[in-house]
Amino acid sequence: MLDLEIIPERSLGCDAWEFVLGMHFSQSVAIIQSQVGTIRGVQVLYSDQNPLSVDLVINMPQDGVRLIFDPVAQRLKIIEIYNMKLVKLRYSGMCFNSAEITPSIEHVEHCFGATHPGLYDSQRHLFALNFRGLSFYFPVDSKFEPGYAHGLGSLQFPNGGSPVVSRTTIYYGSQHQVNSSSQPSSCVSSCVSAAPLPELPLSCYRHQLHLRRCHVLRDRHATTGLRLHMFTQGTSRSLEAVRMSVSRVVRFGDSCQWVSRALGAPQRLYYKADDKMRIHRAAARRRPPPASDYFFNYFTLGLDVLFDARTHQVKKFVLHTNYPGHYNFNTYHRCEFELQVQPDKCDPNSLVDRGGAVRVTAYSKWEVVSRALRVCERPVVLNRASSTNTTNPFGSTFCYGYQDMIFEVMPNNYIASITLYQPEGARPVYPPVSSIA
Repeated sequence: MLDLEIIPERSLGCDAWEFVLGMHFSQSVAIIQSQVGTIRGVQVLYSDQNPLSVDLVINMPQDGVRLIFDPVAQRLKIIEIYNMKLVKLRYSGMCFNSAEITPSIEHVEHCFGATHPGLYDSQRHLFALNFRGLSFYFPVDSKFEPGYAHGLGSLQFPNGGSPVVSRTTIYYGSQHQVNSSSQPSSCVSSCVSAAPLPELPLSCYRHQLHLRRCHVLRDRHATTGLRLHMFTQGTSRSLEAVRMSVSRVVRFGDSCQWVSRALGAPQRLYYKADDKMRIHRAAARRRPPPASDYFFNYFTLGLDVLFDARTHQVKKFVLHTNYPGHYNFNTYHRCEFELQVQPDKCDPNSLVDRGGAVRVTAYSKWEVVSRALRVCERPVVLNRASSTNTTNPFGSTFCYGYQDMIFEVMPNNYIASITLYQPEGARPVYPPVSSIA
């Protein structure tokens, strides 16, 4: 049984780890992976067809805990403890729920106090006691009705009618402020879903750059680079941790030194043509292996940068959207890009006015984009399971080429990634100005 501490409006955890409101989905998964053997039977729930409208959920049924993430920002917005018998809970060091302690309404009031009356849903026979950033839900027998002493939050139930907590939620903000105009019968069911989403906490920055938005720089029908608006952890004059904004531009032809200076060291370095059997060849002892193109992987930016092995200059960018149901899901954060595509002039049937551009974002559906651009060519089917020893339970994706871009599309018509490349004949002989500035 997990022994966890509740901090209202902030987190649920212990000395070794904690789930913090506002943290990214991948950081929560990393915590669970570090607790293999302690946290078991984890489930990831999402909507395959509507990934932007249905919450992303991590369910831990053996521990009675559910983590609910915003489907767009993919950050933790609600922590729900739905089976109180499977977990031990503390508040400010005081245990209020365990195998020996029953979390009755009197015990909750003793630990947390009562500053205002709760809300009673007479239709569902459910009583909610709300604090800032924390709510307790009590099922009430229809034979008993709650009353209040002195008009305050102290509850009075007849003998034998005192309810026990069945569910606890941790969220950001105040439910009463969000639902002040709602009827009491609807507050219990709607207040949690209305909880606001907090910003990424400073404790989750981990000295990494995080992307706010990415503008793809285009010159007519060609991509020139990316303008990245980011934020990271800095220090104030009083040496306190603060949020700091950073803006950088990287272009085709930039050197790897310039990209490292602009974006920091990559989280991983990956060589494109890594032949692990090369060491067993006799020729490998007599001559060095051929050079390979290599990627700088920036997971928190949702970005890969490919460098040419000979010139060590940027030749390709890969932008990831991190949709559930994709092979690379949870590897990258979502790249919040904006791409303005000028349709080909030779397309007389384009739905876009002459001189207009098609706006593509991480949330665009391919059926809308392809209709506006009149992409007619047949896609290339990409099945990663055929090139690795692992199976791919999510199936194949489809790649469409248009101008200097490759759109990877999932079966649900959402864009999984966009690859931006520079044609061979268009590569600059000298590095761009950004590399020597």
